[in-house]
Amino acid sequence: MEFQEMLGKRRAINFFDPNRDVDEATLRKAFEEGANAPSSFNLQPWKVIVLRDPVRKAALRKLASNQPKVTEAPVVLMILADRDGWKEGNETWKKRFETGFKPDQREWFAATTKTLYGGSPEASQAFATKNAGLFAMSFMYAASDLGLQTHPMDGFDHEGVRKEFNIPDNYWIPMLIAVGYAKPGLEILPKAWRQSYDDMVIKTY
Repeated sequence: MEFQEMLGKRRAINFFDPNRDVDEATLRKAFEEGANAPSSFNLQPWKVIVLRDPVRKAALRKLASNQPKVTEAPVVLMILADRDGWKEGNETWKKRFETGFKPDQREWFAATTKTLYGGSPEASQAFATKNAGLFAMSFMYAASDLGLQTHPMDGFDHEGVRKEFNIPDNYWIPMLIAVGYAKPGLEILPKAWRQSYDDMVIKTY
């Protein structure tokens, strides 16, 4: 799919085909392509919980404003933003040295990431959330390119979901994403109004 076409076709649909599954190979490909998203120092501070089980999706639906798409979509993702993702010694931190940084850069890297992202809870939250958001958007574009439909959701009980699914405290949950195929016969309306360049730019220096 051409990029311009994919931009136009990516929609947040509300009604999914509950009888059409997303095969594992397609889902994996969307993840792997989505992982090309930019991230701070390539730390990639995001993880994902994948829900396919109808019972677990039903439990989530109760915590997500009873939105039907939570149980109708064959797959629902919980995007997790790791507020500790900048800390020395964690999985992605170590990978940076296995795949790029030299050992003599370790002290500089530790000090820099701590200064930028560990100076306050707000800094750690911003670091995690913005990077997880970049991944989520990249995933949704990749999914669209593969013929899937998605819908990001922030209408859910954050603490309720954390407790129900035993999510560790270092993770913030910026969004859920329903993934699947449109319900047969669903009319997908043209995209709603979007800001123009002039609407968005408030000042130019």
